[in-house]
Amino acid sequence: MAGDDEKKQNGTSFDLNDFTIIKEGDAEILMHAKNEVFYNNSQVNNRDMSIAVLRTFISQRKQEHDAMLARRTKAGNKAPNAKAENPGDSVQHNGESNDGSEVLKDASHGESSSIPVEQTKNLRGKGREELKPPRVLEALSASGLRALRYAREVEGISQVVALDNDKASVEACRRNIKFNGSVACSKVESHLADARVYMLTHPNEFDVVDLDPYGAPSVFLDSAVQSVADGGILMCTATDMAVLCAANGEVCYSKYGSYPLRGKYCHEMALRILLASIESHANRYKRYIVPVLSVQMDFYVRVFVRIYTSASDVKNTPLKLSYVYQCIGCDSFHLQTVGRTVSKDKSVRCLPGFGPAVPQECSDCGKKFNMGGPIWSAPIHDQEWVAAMLANVKSMKERYPAYERISAVLTTVSEELPDIPLFLSLHNLCATLKCTSPSAVIFRSAVINAGYRISGTHVNPLGLKTDAPMNVIWDIMRCWVRNHPVKAQPSDQSGSVILAKEPVLQANFARAVASLSQAQAKKVARFLPNPERNWGPKLRAGRQITSKHVSLLGPKALNAMSNHEIGEGCNHENGDGSNHENGDGSNHEDVEEPAAKRKKTEESDS
Repeated sequence: MAGDDEKKQNGTSFDLNDFTIIKEGDAEILMHAKNEVFYNNSQVNNRDMSIAVLRTFISQRKQEHDAMLARRTKAGNKAPNAKAENPGDSVQHNGESNDGSEVLKDASHGESSSIPVEQTKNLRGKGREELKPPRVLEALSASGLRALRYAREVEGISQVVALDNDKASVEACRRNIKFNGSVACSKVESHLADARVYMLTHPNEFDVVDLDPYGAPSVFLDSAVQSVADGGILMCTATDMAVLCAANGEVCYSKYGSYPLRGKYCHEMALRILLASIESHANRYKRYIVPVLSVQMDFYVRVFVRIYTSASDVKNTPLKLSYVYQCIGCDSFHLQTVGRTVSKDKSVRCLPGFGPAVPQECSDCGKKFNMGGPIWSAPIHDQEWVAAMLANVKSMKERYPAYERISAVLTTVSEELPDIPLFLSLHNLCATLKCTSPSAVIFRSAVINAGYRISGTHVNPLGLKTDAPMNVIWDIMRCWVRNHPVKAQPSDQSGSVILAKEPVLQANFARAVASLSQAQAKKVARFLPNPERNWGPKLRAGRQITSKHVSLLGPKALNAMSNHEIGEGCNHENGDGSNHENGDGSNHEDVEEPAAKRKKTEESDS
């Protein structure tokens, strides 16, 4: 494809010997030896998952449109004298959104979606308009790899607009567009623009908006929810996991409007904090979200939400949000919804939620509670979508470079209890009691035999989602400890207080049929190791590489990159990937140490 060693673009020439060709999926990009434009190979999981969601969205969108046409035709046949017979009038519809677009009920999730009036005119005439192909906006494009993969791999897309506010990135993106041939040139266009301004000036224009910033997406959310068309989808990544996982709770509150808690479920709480924040921004414009897939992978969280317009449905938002009470002594947590509904005279009123949900002291161990949130406590996945995505991925496995990883994630997601927020850690429960841990199968069986549901979670291999209340969980553990005694502990410790109480429920540890999921029974891999050492986020474009980055890049990559002069590129925040804050909350600063600090360190070492 490359041809001669030198190609011309925009009147300037470049030597292909200065570039490395990187192929991912059907797309190829040219990466310069200098760290001018951000590229993160570990984000292949992110890009593959996004392509799977995008393919499913196009299919679902077509089904919804066909169903709407069938309903309109049926309604028209029942009312032949209606005004909709006139060629210039729009047909009768179920409702109307605030911007004049027609609203229909989506059977898959029971919420309202919107189809523009222009697409439903003259439905019974020969010249009715077909559903227009979706337009995609990649708000933070960097090298343009994601936009190129969308254009070349996803059928049915009419246009992909790639934005970046860094000149070097836009030049690289345009170079890569030409390098990928006629299909890319006809579908992808790159612009030098501030993503926030561009989205604000193009409201309701894009069926798909992809946000994958270098760090927190919070500053882009307000403009993003306005740029998505009714019934469109917003795909959003957050990589500031240290903030979302309670290392800096006050920073999280300032960015997302929610306070995180330190718990084993912190990564799922990060997902739900991001969803609550997107919902908050959408509500300001009489819009609301319906999550179809929300995942935590590698060092980031990624959510996919449909956005609809309906002032009446926005009123239900308090029912989808909850505060979390986390005991500081044991693993107990409790949720309290922000709002509730009351039915009276065939009408439904929204009222504040009842509280408090817990007493001042934990009824299990007697310790105090920390309060966090609000978080999104409604379902975070649409299981019909997940099933469709999993089927699509398996049928096209050769077209997904990260097939093993994303199929494992989707398999685990498909087995999660959809209506249970957050999860327990069996090892944490045992650590509180200072006892040996039962196997997951034995514990699951006890919960099932007690009449409750239980499942795993894609966030943590040791996490367990269940609708059993905490008093039942602790009764099961008391019965386990009775058969597996522990050493005496100080009476003021949480475990001692819990074990001092007699169990009300007598646990049955006989193995239940449903104690293993279908994937476990079939021995399908669900949690895969990283494909290589030092797998994870890479340096921001233009940053100098120092010896501190060996933990990020690995010694070989560090030595190879140090041979080039790094640092002449532009420092920007619109990368196609994520920052290098790790999922465990640690953070690596990629700047050179001040001379005074180095001197002081050397003196202390001597």
